[in-house]
Amino acid sequence: MLDYVVIGGAQAGLSIAYHLKKMGKNYVVVDGDKEIGASWLNRWDSLKLFTPTKYNHLPGLKFDTPKGHYPSKYEVADYFKSYVSIFEIPVKLNTLITSISKTAKGFILTHKDGDLEAKNVVVATGPFHTPYTPPCNTKIADSITQMHSNYYKGLDQLQEGDALVVGGGDSGYQILNELSKDGRRKVFFSGDTTVKSLPQHILGKSLWWWFTVTGFLSFNKYSWMGKRISSFTQPVIGTDVKEILSRDNVIISGRTKDAMHEEIIFENKKVASIKNIIWATGYRPNFQWIEGLELDADSYPKNRRGVSNIDGLYFLGLPWMYTRGSATLGGVSKDALYLADLIDAKG
Repeated sequence: MLDYVVIGGAQAGLSIAYHLKKMGKNYVVVDGDKEIGASWLNRWDSLKLFTPTKYNHLPGLKFDTPKGHYPSKYEVADYFKSYVSIFEIPVKLNTLITSISKTAKGFILTHKDGDLEAKNVVVATGPFHTPYTPPCNTKIADSITQMHSNYYKGLDQLQEGDALVVGGGDSGYQILNELSKDGRRKVFFSGDTTVKSLPQHILGKSLWWWFTVTGFLSFNKYSWMGKRISSFTQPVIGTDVKEILSRDNVIISGRTKDAMHEEIIFENKKVASIKNIIWATGYRPNFQWIEGLELDADSYPKNRRGVSNIDGLYFLGLPWMYTRGSATLGGVSKDALYLADLIDAKG
């Protein structure tokens, strides 16, 4: 029986694995993908972090790139691979855990090839689980190319003709920017046009430098300021929303209400010229595979800084698990250190 099984081989899982290694625990990191870094490599090809490298180090290893550099998804994946190699982190790939159940001795974790047994489990699967697409997508004609942003890679996936981007978060605006930049097609946009955007640099300093010195990322969700920040719509960072929406070939269309074959029905009009749809409509959490786990109103695990209602079951990398940075590459290290200290004290 292992001391710990860590589920998830991205930033959260690797951060806690580093500490478990230092403590001499008998553990393994399991991941359902075929390679370390796959959760980043699966995103669109032009993706870059909106935080410079100096704010993205995992515990014990500098993310070594030039000053002020904003890493690509490939650089993040390579950094993770180096991290596993340097610290000799034991990893089992192609191991998707489908259920966790508590026993008198610990936990049984089931996957397609059998079971793992552990005294403790850290679930570090991140905030993005099940891509959500509105139900009207099933009414759309097969001749229209449509995909969730989770599966979007680049312009070569699209056919000739107009496009529609649904969803106004970071992903929605970055993809809208890419689709409309060359002016070759009309791009209809169905998303929040009131969202604020923040530049990557203010007065010669990176936005993350300002966030750090002001303590913006350190307010916890139980504080008055943390509650205020978490209640606001998250701004889009490093993408000029106003400029994109002002482009001649970007058509603001309001909410997508329905669809019927080739016709997409918006709040105030119907459009039949759209040939491509990118659904940047977010994700839904999925923790139903963990037996006995209590969930909150948003279907995330109830926890106090990663400690769940089940003794020996912990979480890391959840959105706003403790602060605004809890689910980010640069912010997860603090939560990992806190959890490691609890584990060490437990013995």
